[in-house]
Amino acid sequence: MGLLCEWCGQEAEKGENTVYWELPDGTRAIQITETPAVVCEECKMVYQTDEVTKEIEDQLFLIDTKKIGTSISYKELMTLPRLLKRNYFDFS
Repeated sequence: MGLLCEWCGQEAEKGENTVYWELPDGTRAIQITETPAVVCEECKMVYQTDEVTKEIEDQLFLIDTKKIGTSISYKELMTLPRLLKRNYFDFS
């Protein structure tokens, strides 16, 4: 069996969508295009997995966000150089 929708439990597919994210310092929000998503045709939900959410949040915490414009693709965001090797404040 493939990917299941976390909302309705029916079969879903991998896809992409555009999301809007507040920067960790709270100064502004950015658009992140082509973000990996789960797409459910049954209940029409399109959402990011917990893993993708954590990747985005960690990356935004570890890079110089002043170098990001108002919009960036997910792939571009994830390849930006990090100021730290990892998020030392994540105790999960």
